[in-house]
Amino acid sequence: MSLSRIVMRLARNPGTEFAEGDDHRGYTLTAPLTPDRRLDVEAWRKARDKCTVRRFQPDEDPVQGRLARRGETWFFDYEDEVGEGDEPVYRLGDHTFAVGDYVTITDDNGRPLTYKVTEVVPV
Repeated sequence: MSLSRIVMRLARNPGTEFAEGDDHRGYTLTAPLTPDRRLDVEAWRKARDKCTVRRFQPDEDPVQGRLARRGETWFFDYEDEVGEGDEPVYRLGDHTFAVGDYVTITDDNGRPLTYKVTEVVPV
């Protein structure tokens, strides 16, 4: 089982203050991928402690968390308590993670924002 580092940067989001996107806002995810570049559930179960997320943006210190799953739903968890600090990711299990793909992540204010995969490399 191998892990990949996946970098996603804020893409164009018309109708928001990020209409043109922002390369300085995004996420770095460490996760196992299947050969077709989707999240590998079985490999994740074996390596949960190594599956991390780091949120970065210029107006705050980076926030470290973990890739988590409840039922069929994937999310980013920044807190130790269940349900607290969860950042849902729209249909994360259905996404492919290849450079150029897009992922929607709901921000702290409940607003869905689109991110573009800009890097995928083995760890």
